[in-house]
Amino acid sequence: MKELGQKVLAGDVRSASRLIRNLEDQIPGTHVFMQQIFTKTGNAHVIGITGAPGAGKSTLTDELVFSYRQRKKTVGVLAVDPTSPFTGGALLGDRIRMLRHAEDKGVFLRSLATRGSMGGISKAVGEAIHVMDAMGKDSIIVETVGVGQQEVEIINHAHTVIVVLVPGMGDEIQALKAGLMEIADIFIINKADRDGTASLYKEVANMVHMSVTKGGWEIPVLLVESVQEPKKFAESVSVICDKIEDHYRYLVDNNLLSERLRRKTTSEFNEALWGAILQPVLNDLDAGGEMEKMIDKLLKKETDPYTLAAEVAVRYKNKV
Repeated sequence: MKELGQKVLAGDVRSASRLIRNLEDQIPGTHVFMQQIFTKTGNAHVIGITGAPGAGKSTLTDELVFSYRQRKKTVGVLAVDPTSPFTGGALLGDRIRMLRHAEDKGVFLRSLATRGSMGGISKAVGEAIHVMDAMGKDSIIVETVGVGQQEVEIINHAHTVIVVLVPGMGDEIQALKAGLMEIADIFIINKADRDGTASLYKEVANMVHMSVTKGGWEIPVLLVESVQEPKKFAESVSVICDKIEDHYRYLVDNNLLSERLRRKTTSEFNEALWGAILQPVLNDLDAGGEMEKMIDKLLKKETDPYTLAAEVAVRYKNKV
């Protein structure tokens, strides 16, 4: 068991899968292994792909993996799926469309379940990124579940954020106004052979033009036509791959990568504090049956959550 962290650092897929699974399940003691690998991370380029359900994120991700492999780069893919109501696991499993990469040792695919987490990603995604980074993956693609206007949490984990849009879905521009515009480094209009593409392109281009530039980076709006024309599709995705690499070089050349890393690290530290401080308190209250009693009091309106929370905080602070 002590060798798990070392095996991950050696690139062992089974050990990495086991560690990620234990992180998802919050198995006690798992973070000992994260402590072993953390100092070896920080080398991968993390790419977030987000957008509404049905936008074609999985198909694009699959082709991006192929494009990276053509460039001799190793790739990790974290595909965040809806949670099964019965098992708590990822509902779709490792995406069927990506199975062509299953035998490729340079690619590591892993599905994560949202498990009630908002923002289109799993609570374990930050740690799973570190695991893939420690394995030595050059690029890590995080594909969000696709929950529309709450997709913005990916900004806390990715260096480059891609927002995928599709013409004819009706609510795309509204979703942009709700926050996706603020996080996008690259826009992709997928299925661009559909009616309404020109109108959507004009709307997005105008919004990009009117927005505050990201320190000089001009946000590209790229068109990708139907996957039914494999050659054209592959060429379009290769252009996307070029733009992703351009954006990473831009961040490095302009000393902006450190800002994104600081934001990512802050988010992860907040999660770690939550796990180290709040989770043990919740576990203690559950184990002693006190949580249920408190909930009963709240339902009967005998007290309020703020008073109870303050009482619990004072009690546990005094224990320290």
